[in-house]
Amino acid sequence: MKSVAEALQIIEQWHEAEWLRGVDAAFARFLADQCPQASPALLIAAALASHQLGRGHVCLDIAATLDDPTAALSLPPPDRRLNDPQDEAPPPDPDSVLAGLGVEDWLAQLRDPALVGDGEGTTPLVLEDGRLYLRRYWQFERAVAAGMASRLAPLPPPLAPAELQAMFAALFPTDKGAASVNWQKIACGIALRQRFAVMTGGPGTGKTTTVLALLALLQASTLAGGKAALRIHLAAPTGKAAARLNESIASRIDALPLSALGDAETIRQAIPERVTTLHRLLGLGGQRRRRYNARNPLPLDVLVIDEASMVDLEMMATVIDALPAEARLILLGDRDQLASVEAGAVLGELCARAEAGHYWPQTAEWLQQATAEALPQEVVDAEGALPDQAIAMLRESHRFAADSAIGELAGSINAGRRPDWLTARATPPSGVSWLQPDSPTADEWRDCVLAGCSDYLQKVRDGAGDKTDKSEQDAWARSVLAARQQFQVLAALRHGPWGVTGLNAQIEQWLAEAGWIAADDPWYPGRPVMMTRNDYALGLMNGDLGITLPLLVDGVRRIRVAFADSDADGGVRWVSPLRLAHAETVHAMTVHKSQGSEFNEVALVLPPGRNPLVTRELLYTGVTRARDRVRLILPGGPGSFAAALGQRVRRASGLKSRLWPE
Repeated sequence: MKSVAEALQIIEQWHEAEWLRGVDAAFARFLADQCPQASPALLIAAALASHQLGRGHVCLDIAATLDDPTAALSLPPPDRRLNDPQDEAPPPDPDSVLAGLGVEDWLAQLRDPALVGDGEGTTPLVLEDGRLYLRRYWQFERAVAAGMASRLAPLPPPLAPAELQAMFAALFPTDKGAASVNWQKIACGIALRQRFAVMTGGPGTGKTTTVLALLALLQASTLAGGKAALRIHLAAPTGKAAARLNESIASRIDALPLSALGDAETIRQAIPERVTTLHRLLGLGGQRRRRYNARNPLPLDVLVIDEASMVDLEMMATVIDALPAEARLILLGDRDQLASVEAGAVLGELCARAEAGHYWPQTAEWLQQATAEALPQEVVDAEGALPDQAIAMLRESHRFAADSAIGELAGSINAGRRPDWLTARATPPSGVSWLQPDSPTADEWRDCVLAGCSDYLQKVRDGAGDKTDKSEQDAWARSVLAARQQFQVLAALRHGPWGVTGLNAQIEQWLAEAGWIAADDPWYPGRPVMMTRNDYALGLMNGDLGITLPLLVDGVRRIRVAFADSDADGGVRWVSPLRLAHAETVHAMTVHKSQGSEFNEVALVLPPGRNPLVTRELLYTGVTRARDRVRLILPGGPGSFAAALGQRVRRASGLKSRLWPE
């Protein structure tokens, strides 16, 4: 690149090829207009830094980009890099554009005080430790790190060790012969010690049980000191995640053995059962309006966020900005799941060292005094860091038994190992299976889908009578919504015959041919939909699931969409489809959209061949959405599964280095 004009031409060619977004090219043009003397390498870096946000990265890592320039763009496979077969030549390859440019040389060309700063001032770009940020995301990252770091200092013990031991023994009864470490007790003890804590673990490891015990301990120690009960709020990123946590809490809170903690009933009443979405908690509205912020903080003492892997950097910064300085923040989530759709991988970065523990000897000593649990020596590390003392990993799954086929499959995915039964075409263990359909219309694939959908569609048909009582209508809707959770098709991609759009069209065709739905009616009874944006007027959030049902309204049959109301106990929100401007059919949904959900059976569809979007984390997330059964749909054969195992989600960010400086 010899000139600004040449750099802008390359950026425009990348945009036309859909390797960059329009906003990325526009950003580079804006900077060139503001600073005509900017170096061409700076404009290229600015376009790439903007593009990283759309791909989940917080910044552009200069060294990593030079190691693999093509990874910084949204390139299709090499054989599909022309927009049209008639094109004379593809756009310039990023390898050739950046050829001969060294890390120090590129960094030197980025040091333009008019456009790039070190954080001070108002430059649109910030360069720090070899990472180029858009200023806004640099501010988000710094605010999140500061908000967490300010809550890491150990607090005075809430009670004497002997009192805590008695409470832990009551809350976590164990078998007399049990020899293994009770990681739930350890996690609870860790979270007692400071105002920030993370509990990570796979499905069924007891995150909800552990945090409820923690809340009971916090309330008991607070009330024992003669203070008012803590104001505790529970939140989740999406409506369906909130609804699932609601159900989980309702089934566990009454079983808490609180008698050893003092006034059991007062403590139970002081533990909330309602879970709300983060958007509702913060009072978020359109145009980034929100009710709560640093000037008007949330009225709470403890905030628990479930499914924290789905929380992006901007949302986490918004939460921390609205938290009172003395409030506790507790994050729950599975570090191995897919990261948030938007930029950032907050939970993943926080839990990168979780398995090895790195607990100080004094931390281990305190935990043994408080919980009567001895940490294994392999997780004790005198060279550990302060953030390590706030992070706990739950390691034993109570949802998947040791010999569970789904649990074993999830474990092999995390280890990057293809199951033997998939390689050798042997009979899979009970609970998992796989199909290799030769086309999207294959009979065996159709039969699988029809069998999975028939139960909930039969409930739609059986209940479509003349119910006029609101409670009966709500009960029917709840039964249909529950039945709909029995089976779900999950896809890795949105587009193509094996993506969400193609699969939904094919499934609707099969259901119409089988007589389950009316093909000529876009809002047919039984149509499952998901909100794709927040609708504050309707009180529906991105990710909320609904079912289209015929309903008697003032004696006239109307089509309405029933959504579970996470703000009302067992309630149903009925909405006219005419008001649903942002809803899409979800006979099939992306794995990303399934986060926070559980289904009895999942059919996980992978596209044939290698695709950079199909990663180990996607496989793990899709498989662990299932409670009882997983079907792998592999039109490309076992090779597509193996290809996904070799690909990991890597997101450029500096959050970990801010909390764990070398």
